[in-house]
Amino acid sequence: MSGGFGDMGNLLKQAQEMQRQMDRVREELTRATLTGTGGGGVVQARVNGDGEVLAVEIGADVIDSGDKALVEDLVLAALRDALGQAARLRKERLSAVTGGLNLPGIF
Repeated sequence: MSGGFGDMGNLLKQAQEMQRQMDRVREELTRATLTGTGGGGVVQARVNGDGEVLAVEIGADVIDSGDKALVEDLVLAALRDALGQAARLRKERLSAVTGGLNLPGIF
């Protein structure tokens, strides 16, 4: 019967270690900066690994064009690129901690 409690103790230790690793990954993602581009780099969007938008830079040529729809499309493309990179990074880091298990609600 005591073997069951030993197994529970090991399981608790593993869960605590996984929590420490998850905390470390969250910190790393917050510090990570990813840059997405639109229009071959004339628009850049920077996000962190959590998907928080940090900055958007629009080249003067694009602004000077006066083409509102073009500016909107390029900003959207840059944001999608950057946010996609952030999502892939989160998935990669999460998989490293969980061993590939899909645990909904973790990130």
